[in-house]
Amino acid sequence: MVCGMSEGFGPDFITITDEDGNEFELEHLDTIEYNGQTYMAFFPAVEDEGGEAVEDVDLDEEYGLIILKVVDVDGEEQLSTLDSEEELELVYQQFMDVLFDEEGE
Repeated sequence: MVCGMSEGFGPDFITITDEDGNEFELEHLDTIEYNGQTYMAFFPAVEDEGGEAVEDVDLDEEYGLIILKVVDVDGEEQLSTLDSEEELELVYQQFMDVLFDEEGE
């Protein structure tokens, strides 16, 4: 799946559109380079009843980390799902290492 992206809510939030035209708001968590590829980690944006994005929400199992990679499609950067479970596991571990290293400092 390749998704178009636009800055919808400011620097920490983006709106992506999937191949079926469905829009999703995601909170950008971090970006890493791994094996020559750029990966971005997101949490689904959680909205309150008024439709406003909620920051500092206590994320539980209901909200999972979403990892997408940056791909070049006809000269335009787009986000794409990862190619395999193995790639996802490797990149997920890289993000966890970075996030836990930052929390430990």
